[in-house]
Amino acid sequence: MDSLQIYADNSDEEDLSHQPSTLSADSSPPRLIPSKSAAPKVDDTMLALTAAEARQAQSRPIDPTQHVVAFNPTYDQLWAPTYGPAHPYAKDGIAQGMRNHKLGFVEDASIDSFVFDEQYNTFHKYGYAADPSGSNYIGDLDALQKNDAISVYNIPQHEQKKRKIEREKDEDEVDPTEIDNPATDVWLMKNKRSPWAGKKEGVQTELTEEQKKYAEEYAKKKEEKGHKGEKGEHVVDKTTFHGKEERDYQGRSWIAPPKDAKATNDHCYIPKRLVHTWSGHTKGVSAIRFFPKYGHLILSAGMDTKVKIWDVFNSGKCMRTYMGHSKAVRDISFCNDGTKFLTAGYDKNIKYWDTETGQVISTFSTGKVPYVVKLNPDEDKQNILLAGMSDKKIVQWDINTGQITQEYDQHLGAVNTITFVDNNRRFVTSSDDKSLRVWEFGIPVVIKYISEPHMHSMPSISLHPNTNWLAAQSLDNQILIYSTRERFQLNKKKRFAGHIVAGYACQVNFSPDGRFVMSGDGEGKCWFWDWKSCKVFRTLKCHEGVCIGCEWHPLEQSKVATCGWDGLIKYWD
Repeated sequence: MDSLQIYADNSDEEDLSHQPSTLSADSSPPRLIPSKSAAPKVDDTMLALTAAEARQAQSRPIDPTQHVVAFNPTYDQLWAPTYGPAHPYAKDGIAQGMRNHKLGFVEDASIDSFVFDEQYNTFHKYGYAADPSGSNYIGDLDALQKNDAISVYNIPQHEQKKRKIEREKDEDEVDPTEIDNPATDVWLMKNKRSPWAGKKEGVQTELTEEQKKYAEEYAKKKEEKGHKGEKGEHVVDKTTFHGKEERDYQGRSWIAPPKDAKATNDHCYIPKRLVHTWSGHTKGVSAIRFFPKYGHLILSAGMDTKVKIWDVFNSGKCMRTYMGHSKAVRDISFCNDGTKFLTAGYDKNIKYWDTETGQVISTFSTGKVPYVVKLNPDEDKQNILLAGMSDKKIVQWDINTGQITQEYDQHLGAVNTITFVDNNRRFVTSSDDKSLRVWEFGIPVVIKYISEPHMHSMPSISLHPNTNWLAAQSLDNQILIYSTRERFQLNKKKRFAGHIVAGYACQVNFSPDGRFVMSGDGEGKCWFWDWKSCKVFRTLKCHEGVCIGCEWHPLEQSKVATCGWDGLIKYWD
């Protein structure tokens, strides 16, 4: 072992003796030999600049306006988005158009902004929110169960009521002194102005002379126009007497009935032949009325704006013409004794005339077209006028005072007829709304309303002489019969048909003994039906065009007058 140890020591010494000693004082320092190159010396500053420029060109985007590119751009450069000029005040350098958030540009998320706000506010109030990635919830699940998973925008019903009550309580508790004090929040809440409130402040208050003049002219014109539209058109009333003399040798008026005029017998017969024609109207005749009780005169309303009265018994000529309307006359109606009559025209006027002298006693107008005029048939109520108007109302006037005393306003269309029933205590009206309404006279409340899906408009209604039945001309070419008793029931067993009246307001009428029903039609015929059997008894070809009106003579039981749109009035026996 000792020999091995000696051997190891000797080998270490030998190694040390082989290595040159750098620490010895006598050894010389190492020498570096400079390298030499045979190539000439070159200035490479420009080369470095060119390389840097090329690198910069590769990194910067291409200007879309330049036509020539001096280098080969990469794919990324060609498809890079267009950069605008850097914002001078923005640190991140985002163009102004791209900025949609205070921190820069934010892309649209897949979640709707309303949904996000709802869940954001729900989380802050209740502690839970719906997870947009799935159908589960995150946050406080106990609160979720307790609140039944409602969001802040789904306020429960009881909560809404509570809020409303609280709001009303707050309004009630407001101190009135606080409302008047501009320093309080209450005053601010009451007087806060909308964003548009200040817009009116610039309006000038003083008008110039020119503007004042224009305003006055405009107001004047409007007043004239309103006045004209409100009332009917004004026409000078004129009348012409065509007879020989207004009074005979005994001093009797020309309208006085003959002393011997009385019914020859109670049995009515159907007329067969034409006995007289009255011609004088230049346009169609819209209505005719015999003088009450006696029928010695017949009154006619023309579409030529004139109303004429004709002699029936003697000369058969026109006795007087009444001119007071500017448009066609729609309806006429005698008072009980025939000394006065009413006319209704399309010029929106209703006129009350003296039959004998032709003077207009009074004029009424509401600014609407009257379609039907009637006086109350009671002797003590002859001063009460009812008119069915185009504005769906029935207007009641007192003729003595000229005042409107009542308005019956329930119909849904223009009023066509007014018929008094039940000893004149009630009246029935028909209208374009295809209904019948029964009114208590003087009370504007409907006591019976008749409207069926199969009903048509009824432009003419007539009362049977026994006052128990109403005959209504229906525009589906039939005459319907209604009872005037309490229930105003339709009598299904009585129905008169065969004539064509669709589209025309052809008048329906009864013979004085109630045995016959008659009506004009759209083809100029006059139809007669038997009341009991409802069968057609006879038809007469009366007029060219429409036969609009027909009246049975009150005394001479076999005589009938008809009028048509051909301008003629014909008398049949």
